Amino acid sequence: MHFDAEVFVAIGFGIFVFLLLYVGAHKKLGAALDSRVIRIKSELAEAERLRSEAESLLASFEKKREEAEEEAKAIVAQAKSEADLLATEARQRLEDYITRRTKQVEDKIAQAEAQAAAEVRASAADAAVKVAEAVLRKGVAGTDFVSAGIADVKSLAH
Repeated sequence: MHFDAEVFVAIGFGIFVFLLLYVGAHKKLGAALDSRVIRIKSELAEAERLRSEAESLLASFEKKREEAEEEAKAIVAQAKSEADLLATEARQRLEDYITRRTKQVEDKIAQAEAQAAAEVRASAADAAVKVAEAVLRKGVAGTDFVSAGIADVKSLAH
């Protein structure tokens, strides 16, 4: 039998594999691979847990954002309603003020008219008294009372 290099390599490889099996390298290699599989599975589980947690946080923040937008819309609507109410109240107060001031001015005008009429009546009464007094002083002797009274009233009126 002829032994060439290939046979020696095959025998050496067989001895090497036998030594590896004898020492238990396959068990250690299997245990190392199993521990690595377990570690990778735990990392994947952790990543999945973190992913689901992030999705729930995202959904929570989206819901809070929508609620905040709705609340902001409600606040804007309430502010607009209050502004409209204040504008209506201000308009009503202005109209009431204008009405009161108009009434006061009309009352002052009516009072001035009444005072002027009273002064005219008082002046006419004074003139009539003066005419009557003048007539009575001159006496009733032979004068035309009517024409003298008319002339006196005309002179006092102008």
